[in-house]
Amino acid sequence: MTDDARFGRLDAVDLTSAWAHEARDFTPWLATNLDRLSEALGFSLELEGQEVAVGSFSADILARDLTTGTRMLIENQFQQSDHTHLGQILTYLAGLQARTVVWIAPRFRDEHLSAIRWLNEHTEESFSFFAVALRVVRIGTSPMVPMFDVIERPNTWNRQVQSATRDGREIGELGQFRREFWHHCELRLGQSVSGYAAPAKWRMLRDQRARVSQFIGPERVGVYIGTEFGGDPQNLLSRLVSSSSTLEERLGAPMNPDKPMELFIKRLAVDMRNRANWDRAADWLKAEADRYEAALKDVLGGKD
Repeated sequence: MTDDARFGRLDAVDLTSAWAHEARDFTPWLATNLDRLSEALGFSLELEGQEVAVGSFSADILARDLTTGTRMLIENQFQQSDHTHLGQILTYLAGLQARTVVWIAPRFRDEHLSAIRWLNEHTEESFSFFAVALRVVRIGTSPMVPMFDVIERPNTWNRQVQSATRDGREIGELGQFRREFWHHCELRLGQSVSGYAAPAKWRMLRDQRARVSQFIGPERVGVYIGTEFGGDPQNLLSRLVSSSSTLEERLGAPMNPDKPMELFIKRLAVDMRNRANWDRAADWLKAEADRYEAALKDVLGGKD
């Protein structure tokens, strides 16, 4: 029997053909394509960080589910699930105060699926654990398509999401407000800042091992200096201490060394619920982020 020319065959693609390296390629890709994972899980996700430090380890991705308002830990691996990653997940869960865990791997050993099932059955209902099988497929020479197959989830998850969707409209409205404002910034300033409904956007200054974060809320916008994702806030603090007076004068904000994750934070009080104020807020954020970026480059130079 000959093949029907109207139909193609779905072929499996090796993961390394899509992403050469798990940490350097897949994790950054997933962080900017969380909508693909969202579709599989039934979440509405916004990115909080990549390679987030937990002691001497780094969690791959930290996100927030806008449907339930809970923090989510996403841990990836390109090999079959192993005990090391299971242990790391439990360590990160405590250190990051996450309520939902998504473990992504191409294949899962039966004992690890049993462990995920046990955690869902024996932890408090506010905790949720997911095992997601990652694969890549294509038809002939068509573009590759990543697939996320959820193979373990809490038995009550669908009911929890439906309840949270009914009761959590305020979270959804807040996310929509953020998305629309960042898109407004993009149109007004020509900056590539639109995307997920995140409360903050950042400029990564890799040579300085730091970032300048811009954040929004219903009644204010603001800017601050933070470490690169996965970096040690205390290390950044120690590199800036000797120049704190110079930076405070240039930026017009105190250093606040007791908050090393939000250094030199500055806020502008503005009613963001009134769209007539959005131009002012967007212009202020850009001007301050430019000022912060220039000051950091002058003070820190390149990597030391």
